Amino acid sequence: MSDTSNLFQPTTIGTLTLKNRLAVSPMTRVSATEDGCATAQMAEYYGRYAAGGFGLTIIEAIYIDEEYSQGYVFQPGLANDAQQASWKAVVDAIHGNGGKACIQFVHAGALTQGRRGRTGAIAPSAFQPLGEMLTFYRGEGKYDVPSEITAEQLTAVKASFVAAAKRAVAIGFDAIEIHGANGYLLDQFFTAYTNQRTDEYGGDVRNRIRFDEELVRETIAGIGGAVPVGIRLSQSKVNDFEYTWPGGEDDAAVVFPVLEQAGAAFIHITEHDATSEVFGSGTSLAGLAKRHASIPVIVNGGLGNPETAAGVIAAGNADVIAQGKSALANQDWPNKVESGAALEEFDFGMLGPIANLDNAERWAATKS
Repeated sequence: MSDTSNLFQPTTIGTLTLKNRLAVSPMTRVSATEDGCATAQMAEYYGRYAAGGFGLTIIEAIYIDEEYSQGYVFQPGLANDAQQASWKAVVDAIHGNGGKACIQFVHAGALTQGRRGRTGAIAPSAFQPLGEMLTFYRGEGKYDVPSEITAEQLTAVKASFVAAAKRAVAIGFDAIEIHGANGYLLDQFFTAYTNQRTDEYGGDVRNRIRFDEELVRETIAGIGGAVPVGIRLSQSKVNDFEYTWPGGEDDAAVVFPVLEQAGAAFIHITEHDATSEVFGSGTSLAGLAKRHASIPVIVNGGLGNPETAAGVIAAGNADVIAQGKSALANQDWPNKVESGAALEEFDFGMLGPIANLDNAERWAATKS
C-alpha cells in the first residue's frame, strides 16, 4: 500500500481546525419526519461517521424556508423553531465522537418533486427541466415547468439562507456549505441553458455567478463571520450528467476568484471522477479551483481508493477529500484505512427502493 499519511494530517478551513483531511460528502437520505425535523436515527447515523474517524461530516442538503426551497418529501429543513431544536442531537452526536459538523443549505428551484404546503416551483427562467424525477427519492415523471423568479423572491430566498445560517450557528454547527451544485437553484442560475435572463443575473458567466456571490456575502455578513461559509459547485446535475461549463477554464478563471473575493472559506467540487482532466487544462476541476483561488478546496467523486485520495492531496489539487458512496459502505473509512483494514465495496442495494436510512439499515443487516 502506498503512503496515505497525508490524509491524516490536520488542516484548517478558515477559523476551523480539522483533525484530518477526510470529510463525509453531503448525501440526501430523505429520512427526516414529514415536517422536516431531524430524528434520533439521523443523529445516530451521522454520529457514526465521526466515530469512524471522519474529521468533518457535511450534513445532507437542508431546505431553508417553507416557501419553495424543499425538493423532496421527508427532506430535513432548518426553517422553523421545531426543526432547529431537532438538530441539536445530530450536532452533539458528531461532536461527542470527536468530529466537526458542517450543514449544507439548498434551494431546489425547478428540481422540486415534493414538499409540504405550497405547490409550484421557481427558477431563474421558465424552462422544462431535463430528465425525470428521482424514483429513489419518491419522485415520478417529468419535473414541472417553474415560474421565473422575481426580484422580490430573489431577495426573500437570500434572506431565508441567512435566517437558516443564523439558526445553524445557534445550534452549534462548525461550518456552513451553500449548495451551488447538481442542478438546484443556484446551479440553475449558473447554467447557461437554464438561465435565460436578460438582467444582471443572466448572460455571461460573471452575471450567472452573481447570485452565488451575493448569497455568500450576505450569509457571511448575516452571521457576522461566526463560522466558515463555503460553497459547492459541479458540472453535472442530478437531471443532466453530461453538462460541462461552456467557457471551460475561462469560466473557472472568473468563478473561483469571484467566490473567494465574496468571502467563501472553501470551495467544494463534486465530479463523477474527481481526478479527470477538464477543458484540456492539464488538471481536474478541483485543480482549477486551486489554480485560480487560494482558499481550501474540498473534492468529492470516485476517491474511495485510499491511494488515489492521497494522490490528489499530494498533487496539490485539493485540501480535503470528501467520501460519498465509499462512506456509505464504510462509515469508518478513515479508521479502516489508517489501520490497514479491508474496505467494503459500495452496493447500490443500500439505496433501494428508497435511499433512506431504513433501507440502508435493512441492507446492513444482510451483511452482518
